[in-house]
Amino acid sequence: MDCDEALLTRSKRNPAAFEPLVDRHSVALHAYLVRRCGRAAEDLLAEVWLAAFAQRAGYDPGLGSVRGWLFGIARNHVLAHWRREASRASAAAEYATVDGGDRGDGAWEATDARLDAAALLPAMLTALRELPEPERELLLLTAWEQLTPAEAARVAGIPAGTARSRLHRARARMRQLLDGGRSGGPGHGRAHPLPADPSHPLADSTPVTSPGACA
Repeated sequence: MDCDEALLTRSKRNPAAFEPLVDRHSVALHAYLVRRCGRAAEDLLAEVWLAAFAQRAGYDPGLGSVRGWLFGIARNHVLAHWRREASRASAAAEYATVDGGDRGDGAWEATDARLDAAALLPAMLTALRELPEPERELLLLTAWEQLTPAEAARVAGIPAGTARSRLHRARARMRQLLDGGRSGGPGHGRAHPLPADPSHPLADSTPVTSPGACA
């Protein structure tokens, strides 16, 4: 089976080679969009694939994986969607404006509300809301979307070293917040161990490389 990079490179000459990438990554991209944009996810997914196909000639394997490149495109469409929603809200007198400007804090609140309560305990959702937006985004990209720290850094448009530092702070802050929420309860004063499950937002591990990535 051809890896993502080989398919994308070949698609520059043979557009049909792009199709397996759509099959391979649509589920993950759609989940990412649903968690951030709700019912708009279907339309946004189509926009993401159209943009990726149009931009495929500009992909540089030296800058990271195809998966990270695709999530970077998806993130740009999420931010554009949030800006459109904020503009609509501010234009309508009967609706409150989205607070936070370009930081998208209002959109993050909506994102948090859509997180799967069965996967994240209420205390963890509360702790996530306490994180600064840049740290929260990186934590969700690595935990929910299973991107590596390097891929998440590219999506966020920051150096890999900066991403690793922010992730370290985010995980430490999450543990601190969760410990604080246990004050007075059973086990008070005991530190939370790092979860073994790599999909857990506090797991300090690197996600497994996606099946379509080149070794």
